[in-house]
Amino acid sequence: MGQRPADDGAGTQDRTDSVRALRRGLAVLRHINAVGSTSAAAIARALDIPRPTVYRLLQTLEEEGYVAFSASSSQVRVTRLSASLGDGYASHSRVCQAAGPVFGEHGPRLVWPLDLTVYENAAMVIHETTHTRSPLSIDRGMIGYRLPMLRTSAGRAYLAFCRDEERAMILDHLRRIPDPEDRPFLEEAWLKRMIEETRRRAIGVRDGGEFRPKTSSIAAPVMVDDRVEAVVSMIWIRTALSLDEAISAHSDALLGIARAIARTISAQPNGATP
Repeated sequence: MGQRPADDGAGTQDRTDSVRALRRGLAVLRHINAVGSTSAAAIARALDIPRPTVYRLLQTLEEEGYVAFSASSSQVRVTRLSASLGDGYASHSRVCQAAGPVFGEHGPRLVWPLDLTVYENAAMVIHETTHTRSPLSIDRGMIGYRLPMLRTSAGRAYLAFCRDEERAMILDHLRRIPDPEDRPFLEEAWLKRMIEETRRRAIGVRDGGEFRPKTSSIAAPVMVDDRVEAVVSMIWIRTALSLDEAISAHSDALLGIARAIARTISAQPNGATP
């Protein structure tokens, strides 16, 4: 048998430090999850970890999408990405199970492709789609694709209909991400107008070439107990339909699909996610 290479001592110390940092990071994450909302100072006191270390750990956890700071206070909470390590995966699975049969029934009537997206870490992630079955789709392999919040109809629908506190945290997170394409859409006047128009229409829209310029889309929220569980989007080629034509012809059907998925989720044994 070959011998393991000799350790010079420095390697052992590096590994020890890494393990210690990992354990502290996990302890911080568990503590935030347990208390729901807290501050760096409170975490330092509760876990007996130096405050500068807590700040470094929180910065790393935020960069990786596991925690988010409040836009209006020093409080920090876990995100849905953290939930995806446990119950979050099950909740996404329930949403997909509910959407599959509904997409199978209604997708062929609409012809244009449908996407089911779920909010995850400052993006809408596609979990179910009819792109592969739609003869009018120009996209393939969309499962798992991350859609930007501010430049897609799905993200706009989610922001317009999610709870005020969640919206504030998402927008604060987006402001911390240096994406120059998002900057025009983070202006307060634009956000206010977008939310008002989306609520008035009952659907989110994308029609300005700000994302995938060859296509446009509309999106309807899947609402369960006043919570946005997911969003359903219909995507079409911009040269084939105007936005007004798409809304007139398809918005009622899209809203009906979203309601059908919501009813199916509510009827499941576990019901809505907490």
